Amino acid sequence: MRADLGRARTAVTHAAKRTDDLLEALPAAEHRSPEQRATALAALNATRALRSAFMDVHTDAVYDELTEGRTRSLRVAELARAAAAAFPGLVPTDEQLTAERALPQAHKEGREVDQGIFFRHVLGSSTAGPHLLDAMLRPTPRALALLPEFRETGRVDLASVRLERTGAVARLTLCREDSLNAEDNQQVDDMETAVDLVLLDPAVEVGLVRGGEMTHPRYRGKRVFSAGINLKTLHGGGISLTDFLLRRELGYIHKLVRGVLTDDDTTAWRSRTVEKPWVAVVDTFAIGGGCQLLLAFDHVIAAADAYLSLPAAQEGIIPGASNYRLTRSVGPRASRQIILEGRRIFASEPDARLLVDEVHDQSGLDAAVESAVERLQGSSVLANRRMLNLAEESPDAFRAYMAEFALQQSVRLYSPDVIEKVGRFSAASAGSTGSGDSAGSGAKPSGG
Repeated sequence: MRADLGRARTAVTHAAKRTDDLLEALPAAEHRSPEQRATALAALNATRALRSAFMDVHTDAVYDELTEGRTRSLRVAELARAAAAAFPGLVPTDEQLTAERALPQAHKEGREVDQGIFFRHVLGSSTAGPHLLDAMLRPTPRALALLPEFRETGRVDLASVRLERTGAVARLTLCREDSLNAEDNQQVDDMETAVDLVLLDPAVEVGLVRGGEMTHPRYRGKRVFSAGINLKTLHGGGISLTDFLLRRELGYIHKLVRGVLTDDDTTAWRSRTVEKPWVAVVDTFAIGGGCQLLLAFDHVIAAADAYLSLPAAQEGIIPGASNYRLTRSVGPRASRQIILEGRRIFASEPDARLLVDEVHDQSGLDAAVESAVERLQGSSVLANRRMLNLAEESPDAFRAYMAEFALQQSVRLYSPDVIEKVGRFSAASAGSTGSGDSAGSGAKPSGG
């Protein structure tokens, strides 16, 4: 792997081909004997070690080739696709991923782990990593196509999100009514589109995110913020490393913090990004990914009967960037209680004030929201917000965290304990509600 790039590339390709041939000769993953599973895992791990060694030496050369010397901005999915074509065997092809995604999570080979290895090295590079972060901060083509409509009408309806501008406030309503706003690939796409539109519309000064009213039988007619990752979708193999887990953190959540990157030369001398302050309103609960999301907001308002949780230990996955951001909000001891032990934080308890700014009964909630969005309007808010975010979260520290997250989360997706736990959650959910969301088996949902 320390040979020149051409020879090392060929070695990776040949090693990956041998492993693929071995896997093809074995029965499908769900039908293998214990000995066959051990044989497959040993081959996969040996090839992964080779890929990692290759990237240890050649990351910047690979990235420069894929982006034409960092003159092209490729998002994570585009970059992975380009790497599969230019460096056969380094990451899975679209055909391999399509075949995997047709299978339940428990029956896959775990090819996304190879993407995790790749992105760990790219994000870890002080040359390639910042360029990829910038690529992920650019507006999506979907948002740019919808921007004229939003600017003219002040409204866009997406599959899982409704966006409406009233005055200087853009109101983003999460509207997966049947699944308690449990996130999947579609909702990540819709959320990033909506966040881009808010940031790109000059008429908007503040963004507001709130859950809509549910049709889910257990919470019918109630507003819910978010139940986190859709565990039934994960169990069925429908949660993607690039289109969900990495895109979510590096895309719309990072844009909430840093803003959207534009090519406006008239303002670039002052700021490379367009930023807005953001307010979140938590009705009923913010579980898992919903709770993660709150850590990127400037102001959080909660209903008095709401609660927050990050049940990562229950599900076995990593709760996004929460391990990076939560400690500065609640401190190291409470962070471990919340992430490692599954502690819930109820809005009514004193520690909730470390995560939310205001708590109100339902009768006072709407008035508190309007007061908050009014306070956060104005250019001085933007300037101070920028400096606070730089002080709290340096781009390099965030990038280093995300580099390790890319690998560790990809491994967790295919770990036996995660597959077993997600299968139990999914079966319990289907048995109790039939809705296919992450509501769990009892009255209290659980989502990552």
